[in-house]
Amino acid sequence: MTKQLLLTIAIAGSLTGLTGCAVDGYVETQPAEVVYTRPLAPGPDYVWIEGDWIYTGGRYNYHPGYWRRARVGRTWRAGHWDHGPRGYHWNRGRWR
Repeated sequence: MTKQLLLTIAIAGSLTGLTGCAVDGYVETQPAEVVYTRPLAPGPDYVWIEGDWIYTGGRYNYHPGYWRRARVGRTWRAGHWDHGPRGYHWNRGRWR
């Protein structure tokens, strides 16, 4: 009984972890560009992280940009849209 309970808990934990994974999708039309005023930097060692598009519920939802401390020896590469045969796809920004 104990082994079966532990196995059930392990499987449930694995499935819960999978549901939290980010899923990228394709849409027929690229969402309109969001225009907003960037706030002032909190300090000289901060980098502006552009807003990001997160794919949930079959569509992309916008998350506004923010300031983040710079990473030594790395630069921020902003996200961008790609268009292909399946539609538009958002490539998230990342540190390089």
